[in-house]
Amino acid sequence: MATIRDMEMMVALARQKHFSRAAEECGISQPAFSARIRNIEEQFGLPIVRRGNKFLGFTPEGELLLKWARRILSDVDGMRQELDASKGNLRGSLTVGVVPTTLSFVALVSALLRETHPDLVVNIQSKTSNQISLGLNDYSLDAGITYMDRFNTESARIEPLYEETYVLVVPKSLAPRLVGDATWQEAAKLPLCLLNTDMRNRQLIDEAFASIGARPQPVTETDGFTVALALVVGGTAATIAPQRLAESIFTGQETIQLHLKDPVLTHSIGLAVQTQNPVLPAIRALKLAVSKAL
Repeated sequence: MATIRDMEMMVALARQKHFSRAAEECGISQPAFSARIRNIEEQFGLPIVRRGNKFLGFTPEGELLLKWARRILSDVDGMRQELDASKGNLRGSLTVGVVPTTLSFVALVSALLRETHPDLVVNIQSKTSNQISLGLNDYSLDAGITYMDRFNTESARIEPLYEETYVLVVPKSLAPRLVGDATWQEAAKLPLCLLNTDMRNRQLIDEAFASIGARPQPVTETDGFTVALALVVGGTAATIAPQRLAESIFTGQETIQLHLKDPVLTHSIGLAVQTQNPVLPAIRALKLAVSKAL
């Protein structure tokens, strides 16, 4: 039967998508690594890897086995965490998928975790809401901070955190006014930098524009707010961002924020975690840090 070591190798291969790099991560030679993968296939009597001149992915049976491998390794990590926690020192890792609009909140949560558990490694991955649901379902993520209306997985549960509201972040030179509110109609007339269309934040913004019959033409699309920040600070574009995020990163004398109205939008952000019993000590620590950050 496949061992914990075999499962670690499968997960490494899924992460690296390359036999040599996965072997290097696992600290063994590529021939030895390939032999271990073939041995797993022989044990189960099924091909688990699609091979060509290079790694081409997992077979459907391999994907199923990979999901169970991740789940078992998560339980093993939980066991180690419980033992370390009993000695007053929480170790191990925690992988959290977050939608880009929550990154400033997640940074605060991570800092609070670091203060309390300096030996816990927190891996924060910026993902779409759909990717977070998939990651929780296949156990590649331990938790997610995401839009509640797009959460759809049976292997995890979600709890509400806060309501996301939106502001127009704009250089003074492009602003319709310097104080007060802005309408979505006014925002639609500006050169905008928005997230890509596969991001839930962008879909919500597009729905808001469509509800008033506005059809903005973004000058730039991106998968994160770093590009939007650069364009706003540079004075060449505006963006629409959650108020919590805008207050943390969009600051400066030449940049202003106007609350968006007509319509006023709010959307719920939640914390999704694996439905494991017992609960991972790292998840308990995460929930405590989240409650302090709110």
